[in-house]
Amino acid sequence: METFDYIIVGAGSAGCVLANRLTEDANCTVLLIEAGGSDRSLFIQMPSALSIPMNDTRYDWGYRSQPEPYMDNRSLHCPRGKVVGGSSSINGMVYVRGHACDFNEWHDRGATGWSYANCLPYFQRAETWIEGADDYRGGDGPLGVCNGNGMTFNPLYHAFIDAGRQAGYPATKDYNGHQQEGFGPMHMTVKNGVRCSTANAYFKPVAKRPNLNIVTHALVRKIILDGKRAVGVEYDRSRTPIRVTARREIILSAGAIGSPTILQRSGIGPGKVLQGAGVDVVQDLAGVGANLTDHLEVYLQYRCVQAVTLNGHLGLISKGLIGARWMLFRSGLGATNHFEACAFIRSRPGLKWPDLQYHFLPAAMSYDGKAIFPGHGFQVHVGPNKPKSRGQVAIRSSAAEDTPRILFNYLEHEEDRADWRRAIRLTREIIGQPAMDEFKGDEIQPSLAVSDDSDIDAWVRAKAESSYHPSCTCKMGAADDPLAVLDEACNVRAIANLRVVDASVFPTITNGNLNAPTIMVAERAADIIMGKQLLPGSDVSVWIDPAWSEQQRAGEPKRSWRDIQTIGKLRQRVCQRCEKESG
Repeated sequence: METFDYIIVGAGSAGCVLANRLTEDANCTVLLIEAGGSDRSLFIQMPSALSIPMNDTRYDWGYRSQPEPYMDNRSLHCPRGKVVGGSSSINGMVYVRGHACDFNEWHDRGATGWSYANCLPYFQRAETWIEGADDYRGGDGPLGVCNGNGMTFNPLYHAFIDAGRQAGYPATKDYNGHQQEGFGPMHMTVKNGVRCSTANAYFKPVAKRPNLNIVTHALVRKIILDGKRAVGVEYDRSRTPIRVTARREIILSAGAIGSPTILQRSGIGPGKVLQGAGVDVVQDLAGVGANLTDHLEVYLQYRCVQAVTLNGHLGLISKGLIGARWMLFRSGLGATNHFEACAFIRSRPGLKWPDLQYHFLPAAMSYDGKAIFPGHGFQVHVGPNKPKSRGQVAIRSSAAEDTPRILFNYLEHEEDRADWRRAIRLTREIIGQPAMDEFKGDEIQPSLAVSDDSDIDAWVRAKAESSYHPSCTCKMGAADDPLAVLDEACNVRAIANLRVVDASVFPTITNGNLNAPTIMVAERAADIIMGKQLLPGSDVSVWIDPAWSEQQRAGEPKRSWRDIQTIGKLRQRVCQRCEKESG
């Protein structure tokens, strides 16, 4: 058996960061184990092709949930990266750190030392922000972050932001900086026109370090334990069982689905789950696989009365020209994920920080690119970011080939259902503002017929999809928290020399996409693992609406929801009459 100082399981958003940082010590040897293979596909590297690797079993584990009882018993897709770079190689490249209050909430929930002041320096260390460093942004980190190129030529992005302001919400120049709340440009992990995954940002620059070893196409079966001390990893490669040992530690970075299932197969987890799967219980930890949290989203679609949308660029010739320009110059429509305008708002008074997130897309199509609206259209993606419903990940057997049972329990909590009703109505109000008038036609989906509570509830149950943000299944927390799997240093409780570092460690889900905070967690955990002095906390201000407890937004909308309903019905009648008269 080969022996290394550290064994990292999973070369994803966290694992690549750890491999880079731990091997900065030339006397430290690291083995990085990845179930997938190379990320050299052009479809991975080309930002606008994001829907392809996400739906390709060469790069995606292909997980699906159990029938969701509060979602019409639908089984939802849960893509997870099975490739070097992990989910950062197949995601939508949206860069959202989360709100400062999210991390203060972590600290308050028992993850001592993970407040915003402590986390901000690690966000900065990770990043090279295209507009340069400041008190909030990084200027010389591995991860390239930009704001795309579409804002310069597509008027729909600007119209959406202006509509938000007309609806009474603030504008924000940088939602990853001083002020998250409001409408503004969206940021993406794209550098020089290419996806900036952790494979590109962290792994490839150090791949030839003599103290870094990587093995791909390796399926980890379990952690080898000596009593309650982790000593090695057992994995299969080309159907050959292999064992490797660690002198110092084993670090699971297999993600919110992978990490808890490996722990469970190793005898660490809820006793009933392990016994039901035929696994001997080494340490009964109720929180392993519990507390599963995710974001749901829907997209409201509208006809566009001007030929300015991406739907006009989806023909074979247009796609060929876009691809050729990207291949030759790494520029143009191929060099962006097309989510270039966004918003974070509060759905009701009494919320201190935003709970709704918007992505605006100047096209009308399904997220996987398979269903495209004929003609010109645009859509706005929306979803509540702080759900109350919780699910579970549980192994079926001790076999690594068996996919786990995944139940998110979406919409189980009544407050989540109420949040969705507000989300749909607020979205229609925003799109109904004067700034959108010169572009907006009829509402394609859900259609104005879906208006009362029961209709909205039914539509959300039938149409909402995962935002692909599973998290919190091995959460950090206080010693008296029965679901806290880890301490504040990411150590697995009661098991020596074993840590988890990935999105599963989040105590609560953050307000936005998860790639950025996962990278931050790995950056900070690397210093903890190596015993380094942690970066000093950053004492910066964060904008909070001073009247958050009394008001949902500061301004009055130019058009109310009732006005927008009336205008929409009149427009529908005119369109129906025109269609009738034209035969």
